[in-house]
Amino acid sequence: MQVSGSRIVALVFFFANVYELPNAASSPPLMSRERLVPLIVAVALFMENMDSTVIATSLPAIAADIGSSPLELKLAITSYLLALAIFIPASGWMADRFGARTIFRTAIAVFMIGSIGCALSHSLWHFVIARFLQGVGGAMMSPVGRLVLIRTVGKHKLIGAMALLTMPALVGPMLGPALGGFITTYASWHWIFLINIPIGLAGIVLASIFIADVRAETPDPFDGRGAVLAGLGIGGLAFGGSLLGLNFLPPGAVAALIAGGAIATYAYVRHARRTPAPVLDLALLKLPTMRAAIVGGFIFRSGIGAIPFLLPLLLQLGFNLTAFQSGLITLSNVVGAMGMKTVIPIILRRFGFRRALTFNALICAAVVATYATFTPAVSFAWIIGMLVVGGFFRSLEFTSLNTIAYADIDNRHMSRATSLVAVAQQVSISVGVAIGALAVDLTLWARGRTTITAADFQPAFIAIAVISACAFFVFARMPVDAGAELARRTPGPNPGPTEATDQKLS
Repeated sequence: MQVSGSRIVALVFFFANVYELPNAASSPPLMSRERLVPLIVAVALFMENMDSTVIATSLPAIAADIGSSPLELKLAITSYLLALAIFIPASGWMADRFGARTIFRTAIAVFMIGSIGCALSHSLWHFVIARFLQGVGGAMMSPVGRLVLIRTVGKHKLIGAMALLTMPALVGPMLGPALGGFITTYASWHWIFLINIPIGLAGIVLASIFIADVRAETPDPFDGRGAVLAGLGIGGLAFGGSLLGLNFLPPGAVAALIAGGAIATYAYVRHARRTPAPVLDLALLKLPTMRAAIVGGFIFRSGIGAIPFLLPLLLQLGFNLTAFQSGLITLSNVVGAMGMKTVIPIILRRFGFRRALTFNALICAAVVATYATFTPAVSFAWIIGMLVVGGFFRSLEFTSLNTIAYADIDNRHMSRATSLVAVAQQVSISVGVAIGALAVDLTLWARGRTTITAADFQPAFIAIAVISACAFFVFARMPVDAGAELARRTPGPNPGPTEATDQKLS
């Protein structure tokens, strides 16, 4: 790879922080922004979501090229998770202080620079540091992207915008392994990272044109102590949880990480109660809609989050398929998710958020339970059919969760809300992967075997289905009219957003 990294990095910073198109100062028509901002944010989040999984099938090729081993390269994956844990809590404050557009463009630029560093790496530690830098960009990109979206489109069009924004979270983890396998097999692993450069440059230019640089008039002081405690807590829980069942570190070290994360989390909760403007505002959980999105969403994702981890392993180890073949089959989820996109506003308008979230959680869990029937004895038509159905209903659940979280949040609290939601999602996904890995390990231990077969995944799918179904009890406690304004179910005057939020938080 004879590429001048310094020149590319300079070009990235030029586009991100200096370059302004001639018409960027003039405000584009509102409808243009409402149509294009969700797409811009979705493409950026797709890049981040896909990249977090795309290297999984390419680790052997990368390890051989940089003189390392695939096992040692697990450090690159964990360093990415650590960066997310450390920097997500501070992302909302940075958007308020420096402007959402500035931070969003900077996040894309940092992610691109990390991608360039990965492609140019010639040693293990160069690669690990570059992945950490990617994680810093990803940590800012996700919550600030949601903040940009909410402040641009308005709540009256939030369902449709969130339906588009949910697609990267569904498509990225499923497409990543297949794309990584394809690029590594037919091109070079370097292009896994270099493909981010044109996408990122386009995102920066479009963000400069269509995204307003909204910031808080009087930003809160930065909660440095809270940021440290939150980073240690989230890092310990997410990092430690992601290592469960992977046999990467000794069990004692993993337990110490999780215990340390739990202690730091407890210390943060005590700190947040005494701080007027904590970096993660737990007082927002007093809002029934936010509480349902965080608590119910955490339970649901803790089960469902194991699917992108379990399915590729099942298809590769249980069916002896290649990484590329298994990736193509898991794309069936994406077909179902895209089919649901246009139906979501109709369903929420007809049934409301509470009924949709409550009963759809049971439907999603039931479909996941059918994955326990996936053995070499069943037809691929049945497997693909269930994956399509699962993607269809999970798209409704994820979009509803991502939308209802902001139903009662005003602009003053919005940056704190996006940080809190992003943290909960990140930790829940790590917990989901840990549960899936642990379930498979326990099954092998109980059966006294070390070789994994398709039958060893059956208890894991049943377990995550039961966990996801438990979200039913949280969603059932939501108010009947939760999110009615978003779903356009109840016309009529309402108190101002700031006044309504303050009343519910008091």
